[in-house]
Amino acid sequence: MKEIYLDSNATTCVLPAAVAAARQAMEQGYGNPSSTHATGLRAKAMMDGVRQRASGLLGVGDGRLMFNSGATEGIQTAVLSALCALRERRDAGKRIGSLLLYGATEHKAVPESLAHWNRLLGLNLEVRKLPVDAHGRHDLPALDALIGDTAMLCTMAANNETGVISDLSAIAQLLQERGADAYWMVDCVQALGKLKLNLAATRIDYAPFSGHKLYAPKGIGMLYVRAGAPFTPLMMGGGQEAGLRSGTENMAGIAALGAVLAALGDGKTFRSDAELAAFRAQLVTSLEQAFPGIVFNMPFELSLPTTLNFSVPGLSSKELLDLFDAARVRVSSGSACSAAKALPSYVLEAMHVPQWRASSAIRLSFGPQIDAATIAAACARIERCGEALRSSCLLPSALAPSQQDGAQDGVIQLSVDGQCTWLLSDAASASCVVIDPVAALVPRLAAFIRCQHLALRAIVHTTAPSDHGVARLALLQELAIEQVGRIDIDGELALGQQRLRRIECGENHVYLLEQRFAFIGTLAPEALTPLLDVALLTQDTVLCGARDDGGICSTVRAAREGAAPTRELQLDAAGLPAFLRQHPDAILVDVREAYEHAACAGTVFEGCAVHSVPLSRLAGQVAAWLPQPQFPLVFFCRSGNRSARAAACLRRLGHAAAWQLNGGMAMAEATRHPLALAACAA
Repeated sequence: MKEIYLDSNATTCVLPAAVAAARQAMEQGYGNPSSTHATGLRAKAMMDGVRQRASGLLGVGDGRLMFNSGATEGIQTAVLSALCALRERRDAGKRIGSLLLYGATEHKAVPESLAHWNRLLGLNLEVRKLPVDAHGRHDLPALDALIGDTAMLCTMAANNETGVISDLSAIAQLLQERGADAYWMVDCVQALGKLKLNLAATRIDYAPFSGHKLYAPKGIGMLYVRAGAPFTPLMMGGGQEAGLRSGTENMAGIAALGAVLAALGDGKTFRSDAELAAFRAQLVTSLEQAFPGIVFNMPFELSLPTTLNFSVPGLSSKELLDLFDAARVRVSSGSACSAAKALPSYVLEAMHVPQWRASSAIRLSFGPQIDAATIAAACARIERCGEALRSSCLLPSALAPSQQDGAQDGVIQLSVDGQCTWLLSDAASASCVVIDPVAALVPRLAAFIRCQHLALRAIVHTTAPSDHGVARLALLQELAIEQVGRIDIDGELALGQQRLRRIECGENHVYLLEQRFAFIGTLAPEALTPLLDVALLTQDTVLCGARDDGGICSTVRAAREGAAPTRELQLDAAGLPAFLRQHPDAILVDVREAYEHAACAGTVFEGCAVHSVPLSRLAGQVAAWLPQPQFPLVFFCRSGNRSARAAACLRRLGHAAAWQLNGGMAMAEATRHPLALAACAA
């Protein structure tokens, strides 16, 4: 199944015409534009032609336009230029402002550059955020109060995470009305090809651009400098770019960018704003159908028609990314520069959205060349993702339990923001118990319990809840259950054929499911010694905590002995066949969740038996593996992150032959290895 790429705010594919132009520049127009012979002059003519085209499209007027490596270099150059001018003015005894002001939702390259050059140049000005309103637009009253003391102002034309378009006209008017002499840089990275620009007609001093955001290759960008604005080169040397940026120009990149700019000017290659807005509306309809309760984190009327930012109650951004990736729909959780970090979106935090939305946001973005067929296919897969969640009991569903995918039974771990909730489900008795509920997980818990037609026998806490019982009450209300009699366990509770027992440990409670599992909350493992002494626990009892520290679970033995150092055991797709031949008793374990399987039909590894043990259910399976350490376990998932956690958990618990597939299914697909995953059915 062909992938659908909806992460264009991070980067785009390269336009075929741009590829052809770059190839021609490398094969035929390879001259150095600084050379005076005919080959060099032809190269210079090509470069000058691209600059002229860009100048016309951007309305550069008398300003200067230099080619560089991209937006980060452009931002560095603009900041350096402004701050050098500020230092010269101050050294000459002239007054300068004390603030380096930047929008709170700016790309991280901006505040990092301000802080860097402010320190190196010894200016020691205050680097301060300019707040934004609930829509993500700059707070104009706050700017009005600060503008008189601002030495440099940095804003952006459109935000990379939300697509929110800044009110640059209002900012310019404010600068004019207050007679502010602050230097003004506007990050125009997301504006190229999406907003009409006439830079010379504005008050903007510096505007960086990056080609790879609009179908040009990486490593080529531009910086606009207003006529009369101070300039200090970031790179000195041979004096290329009229002395603005030394270093032999990236001619292939410039040629490719020129092809994109030509397409931008032809009025045919890229979609109109109206067409793009209609595509976005289609996606919104499918998203709302797929994910009940979805919240969009940006106002449509103030945003680029190519960007959507949304959160789904009860689902983390990681889970949604895995789901979309299984369906081969590529989206992201925010800025590509910080997506690998498990942090809430600072952009959404600046907009003061609820924490759960900032922590679970997904960005869906497409380029102006997208077509109707791709949008239709994306909508179909998005709706399929919703069906996958319903079939896995993660969203409200009208399906009967017999129609769900797989028996929802056993010990299930749910995590959010470093906190764990445990759900004990017994399919035979159609009953369940919730341990240490977290408010953010209430919608998911309620959906699971409802669609499985389970009777909620108890909601218990291992220690006094920090939310004073808000999550417990919310879950009861979601399920329309009267609170009386369904709060805690009075000593012991039958859960099917098993017994769940409460044991007092000081101010904490430990819940024992027979001798197999102990739910200990935040209790230190050494506090369990008395329970071991009276045989309530064994050395092999699995310990389940209330904190998600990445360890998933432990055992009494492992907790008492401490984690022995173990080396990582990694395989790659190329080495897996030989490993399986050498170890025919090896067990392949897929730790992806059931909804990922439902979103992507098809086999996993051709000709191999695969055991599906979702990471959320790993705690319930480890006891079966530990007595057989001679059988190698090979864990895999989509990207290798979850399989690494699973393998590390098993090795820590004493299974020395726990391996992981490095890079996961994504790397196997990318290498097109014979044992790589079969393509998903459309």
